[in-house]
Amino acid sequence: MRARDACEHDVTLAVGLVGEVRRVVDASMLASAVGSGNLDVFATPAMVALMESAAIQALAGHLPPEQTSVGVRVDIRHLAATPPGVEVRARAELVELEGRRLLFRVEAFDNHERIGEGSHERAVVDPQRLLGRANAKRGAA
Repeated sequence: MRARDACEHDVTLAVGLVGEVRRVVDASMLASAVGSGNLDVFATPAMVALMESAAIQALAGHLPPEQTSVGVRVDIRHLAATPPGVEVRARAELVELEGRRLLFRVEAFDNHERIGEGSHERAVVDPQRLLGRANAKRGAA
């Protein structure tokens, strides 16, 4: 499918694009640090952020410079705990294109097992328009 439908440019997006990112779990990524629990294990919000980063990586070079994507939905299962100091990786595969909507299948792994899975939806947007609308809220009552 051509991305002309998604972002009105002649850039090719295609089902099957894949992105992958890796990080070592550090103190800032722990449930105890982000407020999603009191244990020193890889936090669900940190895993979601890693999955979003993988989706962004999959789109790298496939959107024109005046366009970007934003996350609009996540449906994630956190399957297993990972301690600090262990490398985690997330993989995102573009599985559906519908207009400006991009749907990814996402997974996360540590060195031992799959630790998360689900879907993540992004929307192609004009960043200036989005920021303008967001900043207009500062003056709203």
